[in-house]
Amino acid sequence: MSEILLQYKRPDPTTWVYLSSFLTIGLFFVFHRFWSLRNLDIALLILLAPGLLMVHEGRHRRLVELERTGHLVPAEEKPPGDASRVGSAGNDENGDGETSDPQVVPTNEEELRAGVRTELYGFVWLLSIQLLILVRLLLDSLMVRRPLLDPNLTTGGLTFLGVWLFIFMMANVLTSTPRIQIEQGPQPGPGYSLINALPALPMRQEPNLNVDSKSVTDASTGYATLAKVLAIAAQLGIVTGIFGIGARHFNNPRAGVGCAMLYMLLPYTAQTTGRIDHALPAAFLVWAILAYRRPAIAGFFIGAAAGLIYYPLFLLPLWISFYWQRGAGRFAAGTVVALLIMTGLLALDSSKPLADHLMMMYGLMWPKMTELRGVWGAGWEPIYRLPILVAFMIVTALLTIWPAQKNLGTLIGCSAAVMVGAQFWHASGGGLYMAWFLPLLLLTIFRPNLEDRVALKVVDGGRASTLPRPRLAVEAA
Repeated sequence: MSEILLQYKRPDPTTWVYLSSFLTIGLFFVFHRFWSLRNLDIALLILLAPGLLMVHEGRHRRLVELERTGHLVPAEEKPPGDASRVGSAGNDENGDGETSDPQVVPTNEEELRAGVRTELYGFVWLLSIQLLILVRLLLDSLMVRRPLLDPNLTTGGLTFLGVWLFIFMMANVLTSTPRIQIEQGPQPGPGYSLINALPALPMRQEPNLNVDSKSVTDASTGYATLAKVLAIAAQLGIVTGIFGIGARHFNNPRAGVGCAMLYMLLPYTAQTTGRIDHALPAAFLVWAILAYRRPAIAGFFIGAAAGLIYYPLFLLPLWISFYWQRGAGRFAAGTVVALLIMTGLLALDSSKPLADHLMMMYGLMWPKMTELRGVWGAGWEPIYRLPILVAFMIVTALLTIWPAQKNLGTLIGCSAAVMVGAQFWHASGGGLYMAWFLPLLLLTIFRPNLEDRVALKVVDGGRASTLPRPRLAVEAA
């Protein structure tokens, strides 16, 4: 971008947190009704940013220290004190922290521990705010009154800002330097193996650890292009899908534009624009909502998302219960087709036997207790993942039977709740994969009353066009 705009530099993540927070308040805060649910939602969205900054700052401090000392390790190394932390640059033969290679400087253990602590505090902050978001989503179906709270800017102004913000975000993707050593995909744990072949596209400068520049250039030329194309397509899919839902299903294009604009304003979106494992599943989930009147198409998108990251498999009971009166068979067929296609594509990767790929894709394994990342690798006892997983499955089962009569509003909110719940037992950075639920959360915030949007009325398309406009409750004085 500096070649087009003179002296242009990407804003620092902290700077963008301040700017985006003020813009979010100015565009979406309800100043004439301070104690409103919309303002609470805006506060929760803004409060996600400090935790995200702490996680990235802690990780950055550790990488800088390891680069300074010459200890070459993977990007997500174990906490300080582990002997495996020393890589190929030196060997601790005497066990006293000194290396036999005089060019390798001893690592500052206190600096590494400070980085781990900062990262741990960031994950705890993120999960605490997401717990509040989970409670808000679970209570959403009880809120019958949905006041019309439009953004504080006209549709034209929101569109202008949104288009240029999207252009700058995609320009950052195109000009980013691929990092072949930072793998895409949720590792360790279930997920789609082919994603790991794609290099990450960091939106901020990181130390270049354990990577030969020539090998990166040779290995990532084709993969980097594919990664950039997929990242841009995924972000475009999220934004257009959100707008389409607002315009078509909410009958409120302004709400759709505002919802898409708010998604692009969030600091999380700016920092993870190039992460395909974040954005691509989110795009599939958004388009499943957009195509909910066509069960087979919606099932295909849900199946594609589940094949990529595994966790949307827990959405299947919820969605089948929504289509139970009409369309459940077609939804299941669409899901199976998507999973079969993705299973077939795994045959292209010969790095592992097909059986191993399938076990990873469908999560056919006992929950791992070692070599974890995120909050579980930074200090929390991994054994507590098991009761959290059990609680998650109980809540998922309850959402299948409650509420008994599901409409589009409850489908969006409950889907977001399931994806938020998955963050708490995620083995590889749970809390950071916010794209899996953020678009659905924003749609829940902006949605009108959708009680008449039930499968029995909308599936098959014959009566969809005659549905009345969503009812908007009159705001209480």
